Amino acid sequence: MSKSDKQQFEDLSQAPQPGLVAEFIDFLKHNKKWWLLPILIVIGLVGALAAFSATGAGPFIYTFW
Repeated sequence: MSKSDKQQFEDLSQAPQPGLVAEFIDFLKHNKKWWLLPILIVIGLVGALAAFSATGAGPFIYTFW
């Protein structure tokens, strides 16, 4: 490994890491797995409805089911 390669590797290791959402979007772009997005959105919406049903808004949420 040359000096510049080593320096470049060290610089990349010190760079800030992307967040979970940014990394997932990058995965979708590079692997062309766009069909996963609607599945995850629906799972997220069902999870949000389940979480809100445990709050005081529960009686209003059950009308959506």
